[in-house]
Amino acid sequence: MQRVIIDPESKSLDERFALVKAANRRRGRFPEACVTLVESEEAARAGRDDAGQVHPALVYGPSSSSEGQRLYYLVRWL
Repeated sequence: MQRVIIDPESKSLDERFALVKAANRRRGRFPEACVTLVESEEAARAGRDDAGQVHPALVYGPSSSSEGQRLYYLVRWL
């Protein structure tokens, strides 16, 4: 997993609880289309669906990539 550099001065980037659709949990960043933000850690844990490859996580973002996509970076799996 790559290290996430958090900008404490940022007004748009933040750590958020989410459900991430990912077949490969070794990735460190995910496109916005694969991430569903939720209100709490409990909501993220409750939304886990191993059969559907949806995993609870703490993510940081969204950030714009050089390709123009909005990305979320994995902070940690829950």
